[in-house]
Amino acid sequence: MKELKKLKKRELKEFLDQRSDIYNRPSFIELDPISIPHRFTSKEDIEIAGFLAATIAWGNRVAILKSAEKMLAFMGNSPFDFVINHRDTDIKGIDGCIHRTFNAEDFIYFIEALRYIYLQKGGMEALFSQYRTDSSLQPAIHEFRRIFFELPHNARSERHVSDPFKGSAAKKINMYLRWMIRKDNKGVDFGIWDSISPSILSCPLDVHSGNVARKLGLLKRKQNDSKAVIELDTYLRSLDKQDPVKYDFALFGLGVFEKF
Repeated sequence: MKELKKLKKRELKEFLDQRSDIYNRPSFIELDPISIPHRFTSKEDIEIAGFLAATIAWGNRVAILKSAEKMLAFMGNSPFDFVINHRDTDIKGIDGCIHRTFNAEDFIYFIEALRYIYLQKGGMEALFSQYRTDSSLQPAIHEFRRIFFELPHNARSERHVSDPFKGSAAKKINMYLRWMIRKDNKGVDFGIWDSISPSILSCPLDVHSGNVARKLGLLKRKQNDSKAVIELDTYLRSLDKQDPVKYDFALFGLGVFEKF
């Protein structure tokens, strides 16, 4: 077989379509952070549980799930009800480390900021839908971050929401947006945000997906930053303009499961 990097574009698309189909299945999400919001059925619970799980999605996957479970336990496993109706006494018991550098102070602020977004800004979907462009969600991520940190907060908490306008690949929030927007009908991504097209999603770019993309010739830029995201988006959209981030499953699976 030819080296994959030398495959014709049509052949490469067929290869990536096949790998996307293999890994875009519920059987591969048991230890994935997306398994956390899959515990819920209401839209708002899914949104909040997903956002919190995505926020701490770095490091050991088992540890990520345990940390997410810790947050849900603090919230009585009713994330939306807790965000909207909690009192000061309800958050006094939240202390210590939640997940690595994400601590209790960060978690408490995220709870308050989420309430602000739901009560004052129309909710998560409305906010991202308002600030998206016809071709990108990256401006919406920038505006979401600005609004999210409008309340008084410790500046250190800002490190937990990345800004593509400052050069970040914003991997975690792009991953979260894939969960909420992409309609795969396979029981993995939720597709509950009907007001936003999956065609403008960006691939969650990290070390694994970046390395695989470069080996396949999809990406030339060496840094995993916002410019690399745009470059990868351009290529993936040329393969499937309606559902470009389905290839995230292929890049992730090749890197993590096949050690490509």
